[in-house]
Amino acid sequence: MPHDVTGQQHWHEPTGEVAKAGYGTFKKLATPYDEFMAGEGIPVFRELGINKAQNLPLLPWKRTGGRGSYVQLFGTEGKWGCYVVEVPGSGALHPEKHMYEEIYLVLEGRGTTEVWLETESKRHIFEWQQGSMFSIPMNAMHRIVNGSSAPALLLGGTTAPVVINALNNIEAVFNNPYVFKDRFSEDDNFYKPRDDIEPDPVRGLAMRRTNLVPDAVNCDLPLDNRRSPGYRRVEPFMTNNSFYLWIGQHENGRYSKAHAHTSAAVLICVKGKGYTYTWPERLGPTPWKDGKGSEVRRLDYEAGGMVTAAPGGARWYHQHFSVSKEPFRLTAWFGPHSPGRDPGPPGAPHTDYTAMELQDGGSAIAYWQEDPFIRQEYEARLKEEGVVCRMDPKLYEKPV
Repeated sequence: MPHDVTGQQHWHEPTGEVAKAGYGTFKKLATPYDEFMAGEGIPVFRELGINKAQNLPLLPWKRTGGRGSYVQLFGTEGKWGCYVVEVPGSGALHPEKHMYEEIYLVLEGRGTTEVWLETESKRHIFEWQQGSMFSIPMNAMHRIVNGSSAPALLLGGTTAPVVINALNNIEAVFNNPYVFKDRFSEDDNFYKPRDDIEPDPVRGLAMRRTNLVPDAVNCDLPLDNRRSPGYRRVEPFMTNNSFYLWIGQHENGRYSKAHAHTSAAVLICVKGKGYTYTWPERLGPTPWKDGKGSEVRRLDYEAGGMVTAAPGGARWYHQHFSVSKEPFRLTAWFGPHSPGRDPGPPGAPHTDYTAMELQDGGSAIAYWQEDPFIRQEYEARLKEEGVVCRMDPKLYEKPV
């Protein structure tokens, strides 16, 4: 092999049996999805989270016909995609279809969405308002129309990174003729909201099969109790998606137990306000007490704000605190990374470890086990906000 070729670097084997091949340290390369976002001509926001997504800078987005910004919070890279898009007043976004799943949360405004298949005559048209959530079936044509003269703002979540990184061909993603008839129905009730509750097939938690949630801010949530006293939660299952999400609510004057899992989850506030602490599991359950509090990340946020639960790498603890006079309601988006898709062969036994406390083999920190700083700071914050603390003192007593 020639040692030097013009325009080509020569690879050298390491000398002897001790030196190792390669650079040792290197920078992460851009994925096809990273390159796709960069080519769209709008900002890409990368951080732990943001107090209000409504404050993100927006630029004209030629492909959609609106203005927008991509959101790629730490830990979600390659797992699922997110963006905000502004629909011009009395206007509409361009019709489009794509080979990835998509859900929306309306942050501001009201309007309608049209959904149809290129091979079918039936066109679904439904209304939405601030707080509505809805899903677009895979590769279905759709058009978002603003119903007022003021701009509307929507937050979108997609499985685009998984698809674009796998196919590495944008034409195949946006101009694919395949029709997913198993995800679309001409039935007039396809976008009729449903309130029926059933157990989800993986963990038996409350699930609602509905392609439209008209008001995620105020919809009924069944009692759950796994995260905090009085905690309520439901999983909307939409358009046969693999995109996993839930809506949950912590009562005012209460906060969740810290629990650990790997990255993917992003918490989005739809009502109230609060804050989230997150820290690597390696720091242990009492990071402040152990002199490692400087490594804990915190974000304060309100309606429209969002935070990543695990910014990256191994498992992270995260803990959510309600500080408003009204309940703290969140929706959590995971992309195609539900608990039912954890590693392991089909049928292997698994446990709901984030809801089990440390002494029972889970990853949740019981209130009596948590860092004393947590309770002290929370009570002080509630006093500042004029909110009564409703955490029962008995929760902090070690069981006999």
